[in-house]
Amino acid sequence: MGNLLQGVNLYLIGMMGVGKTTVGRLLAKQLGYGYVDTDDVIAQAAGKSINQIFADEGEAAFRKLETDVLSQVCAFTKLTIATGGGIVLQRENWGYLHHGLIVWLDASVELIYRRLAEDTTRPLLQDVDPKGKLRSLLEQRQSLYAQADIRIAIAQEETPEQIATRVMEAIPSVLKKPVSHS
Repeated sequence: MGNLLQGVNLYLIGMMGVGKTTVGRLLAKQLGYGYVDTDDVIAQAAGKSINQIFADEGEAAFRKLETDVLSQVCAFTKLTIATGGGIVLQRENWGYLHHGLIVWLDASVELIYRRLAEDTTRPLLQDVDPKGKLRSLLEQRQSLYAQADIRIAIAQEETPEQIATRVMEAIPSVLKKPVSHS
């Protein structure tokens, strides 16, 4: 399976709580790839949690760090990369994402809300109506997520393993054949 993508990075995009981290780890294993979570890299680089970065420096500073990390990560090959939910908002980031294969893990607001109900680590869901906020974030980002190469609509009862399998099955259908310039 390792040569399926010929070393091309696999980027997972989608809303917080859709399972990018869990599915990303499974895909990395199946592809024989390394695994990177951009949020983890940002937290390590900054020496503080994502929540703390948002609190101390604001969302704009976080987004800048995110772009920096993405620009560095895309220089490598054979990686499965779980990105932050808002990574699609910066046009510059698409330049980096398009170096690889982009998979949108798409889940309903209801499903995401249920998964995140107990999660206090999400800065954009602090002190707001979480369901309303998720809905507006998804509306704001949907057309951007839709630019992915592969869209995987997630059903409530699906396991991360099942989702990873669906991604693996979808990959061959979107791999572009080399163009001959004869």
